[in-house]
Amino acid sequence: MEPRNPEGSIDRSGPMQGKPTGRAIVIGPYLRLRRGNADTPQVGHAMRDTDARLDEAAGLARAIDLDVAKAIAAQVTQIRPATYLGKGKVEELTGLITTEGADLVVMDCALSPIQQRNLEKAWSTKVLDRTGLILEIFGRRAKTKEGALQVELAHLNYQRSRLVRSWTHLERQRGGFGFMGGPGETQIEADRRLIGDRIVRLENELKKVQATRRLHRAGRQRVPYRVVALVGYTNAGKSTLFNRLTRAEVQAADMLFATLDPTLRALALPHGGKAMLSDTVGFISNLPTQLVAAFRATLEEVMEADVILHVRDISHEDAEAQQHDVEAVLRQLGIDPGHGARILEVWNKIDRFDADQRENLENIAVRRSAEVPCFLVSAETGEGLDTLLAAIEDRLAATRTTLDLSVDASDGAAISWLHRNSEVLVKELRDGRYEMTVRVDETKRDILVNRYAAIPHPL
Repeated sequence: MEPRNPEGSIDRSGPMQGKPTGRAIVIGPYLRLRRGNADTPQVGHAMRDTDARLDEAAGLARAIDLDVAKAIAAQVTQIRPATYLGKGKVEELTGLITTEGADLVVMDCALSPIQQRNLEKAWSTKVLDRTGLILEIFGRRAKTKEGALQVELAHLNYQRSRLVRSWTHLERQRGGFGFMGGPGETQIEADRRLIGDRIVRLENELKKVQATRRLHRAGRQRVPYRVVALVGYTNAGKSTLFNRLTRAEVQAADMLFATLDPTLRALALPHGGKAMLSDTVGFISNLPTQLVAAFRATLEEVMEADVILHVRDISHEDAEAQQHDVEAVLRQLGIDPGHGARILEVWNKIDRFDADQRENLENIAVRRSAEVPCFLVSAETGEGLDTLLAAIEDRLAATRTTLDLSVDASDGAAISWLHRNSEVLVKELRDGRYEMTVRVDETKRDILVNRYAAIPHPL
């Protein structure tokens, strides 16, 4: 049994209880700093531009086909427990909402259930906060069963805390039956319990998905394919880069969260080797904790990757702040963003710069420490990808050993084993034997030395 909406039907729509339609007003209630520049908002340790934050919020609204009538920033010096905004600002915005005929107000912040309910009463329209908006987008984008499970789990965790806000019909009580007596269980308690039961079932299903992923990962580890994972802020160009590197056809659009479900494809390396390239969901500032938890099974591909490419839209005015947001999520996953041997920064969209700007970027990149290198590329044009691929290959080869060996050409089982368990770099037939140069993990080095009398390849 699943939770019901006020009309009594089953609620499957997530936080908004229905597909968003009509006109929307986006409000950015951004806190101001008390010291220094009073007009500059701050998020975490990175300074953010107000216009860029507002543009991002409006882009999120458009991602679910809302008609954004207006996007405005509202200065907030103190968060009000009842309405988030001050009383005067709430009244001021009431006139604007009425004039614009808005069906929905998007608040680019995290609202408590009480704040959301009070704003809806004051403005006589539905109000959606940033968390609910991102959950709504994820609900639209999820295509696979796994993605749908993850989004539904996040939705239910979000809904459970908001029953008091949106389901006013649940305040009625049911009488007890027979010997049970008492006033009975309130409908809101019953539906909260049903949501809790559904959450437990979803978590169990996701554990099965997680176990399946472990099996797939173990299978890949038996084959000499290493994993390279793409991470980055949403709309940084990860999917375009993924398509360019693998010749795949993953959806790539100039849109926030254009792709959601993870994808794996073979990546051809410059010297004939192969790796698996994984495209993951894009990150965003203030990513709901429900989503980080729900998508942990998917993000394990990043946690287990041999090399991580942090793709940045270096042309974005908030590129530095976006970098901090991505690094914050990586830390939540137990990954050190400063691990230069594992993480490579990819500065994407350099095709948007003129010659002087590009020269300045190149100078900045050259001055960076060799331990934390960055690579200037254009996923759109393909510029810089050869250098990036060479760097990926070098990182993957750093933990592997290159060996020379000789195998009888008639020993098909041995040749097959070598192809399955090592990266064959050279294979030449001479006098009825295959002279081979292979690259293997340290864990398989002794096997090749003992079984095939392999010797280190001269560098």
